[in-house]
Amino acid sequence: ASKGFTITFINTHAVHHQTAKAHPDIGSDIFAKVRESGLDIRYATVSDGLPVEFDRSLNHDQFMASLLHEFSAHVDEVVGRIVGSGEKVHCLIADTFFVWSSKIAKKFGLLYVSYWTEPALVFTLYYHLDLLRENGHFGQQECREDTIKYIPGVEAVEPRDMMSYLQDTDTTSVCHQIIFNAFQDAKNADFVLCNTVQDLELGTISALHAKVPFYAIGPIFPPGFTKSNVATSLWSESDCSQWLDKKPHGSVLYASFGSYAHVKKSELIEIAKGLALSKVSFLWVLRPDIVSSDDTDPLPVGFKEEVKDRSMIIPWCCQNAVLAHPATGGFLTHCGWNSVLESIWCGVPLLCFPLLTDQFTNRKLVVDDWKMGINLSNKRPITKEEVSDNVNCLMSWKSGDECRVKVKEVRKSLENALAPNGSSGTNLDLFIKQLKAKCQIKPISQ
Repeated sequence: ASKGFTITFINTHAVHHQTAKAHPDIGSDIFAKVRESGLDIRYATVSDGLPVEFDRSLNHDQFMASLLHEFSAHVDEVVGRIVGSGEKVHCLIADTFFVWSSKIAKKFGLLYVSYWTEPALVFTLYYHLDLLRENGHFGQQECREDTIKYIPGVEAVEPRDMMSYLQDTDTTSVCHQIIFNAFQDAKNADFVLCNTVQDLELGTISALHAKVPFYAIGPIFPPGFTKSNVATSLWSESDCSQWLDKKPHGSVLYASFGSYAHVKKSELIEIAKGLALSKVSFLWVLRPDIVSSDDTDPLPVGFKEEVKDRSMIIPWCCQNAVLAHPATGGFLTHCGWNSVLESIWCGVPLLCFPLLTDQFTNRKLVVDDWKMGINLSNKRPITKEEVSDNVNCLMSWKSGDECRVKVKEVRKSLENALAPNGSSGTNLDLFIKQLKAKCQIKPISQ
């Protein structure tokens, strides 16, 4: 929008509803304040095929089935309405995982821009599923367990570091159907935009660019990093600043497993006991549905009382503000890609506990490639003793020093990418230039 485009941002009814509950003052349009600053961003909402109050987290497979089979009809209707309004519409930007994007774009004569929210490494592993299948590393009852060295632009990856869906022996699930369809669709994209940094994944991005116009434009942060004019939090945020202000520099471990992933109760109990054993001060974000929507208090009996003098346990917070606080010295994370990028930006080393999907591959980048984090546990099931040892290892100024030095080095790559004439701005400008050029030669919907 700051480059002169008019944008219509389409959200789902369910996400808007949850955001509005967390921010009662936003009304029906989360971009109202942005338009006051002169950017032409319009807002529309659409059904994902399920009732607004339906518990998508608890009924994951049903939710995924709806995204696969129902969602596209609702999107088709709203895109048709926007195109039919008389305004010139040029392109559709949609999350790569949606299985319908290229078809809807083609139907309305639009260019299709696939937006990838994870690292380029994850994209290229999905993109080359056929190679993984041909070589017996995926889709077999007994998959090969040796190192994968044949993916273009990827030096080597261990099977255990692939996304969870590529480690499954049963590939008939609805999530697998989404992945297969989405990446067939992605091969029809006119452009791919990726929330990563070119310098961090140069070989992977160069190899991808030979197949599809692929642009690293990350990290995607709000302009002020800790504050945004657009309400994005799905829950009301607790203010942790006063508690953090009283803690010594770099002394607090921040723990959060993101907005969607679930933790097994047995593992959550070991993590809690390990935190208690470690004697480290910690701020722990525990969503009410972290184990299940049916189990809203999964912590061990007596835990909160035991750690009350050195802990703050809350349902949600502004993660960027906590990571940016001088008292925060480490981040116990599920390795969601946004969390990884935000932690790098704040120079906070990571304690990695991946749960599903891309998080295992992100962990490889953080721990094995960039050396700016350590594993919470090197085996499953995890134990409280190993949790305690690794928490202390990361938080100790002596043993955690290497991770702190490395995360600051990686942060330089992010800073350089976002600097004037940096790679991300240059890539975005190049994408816009090529998008405009391509619009001249394709029929534009009136």
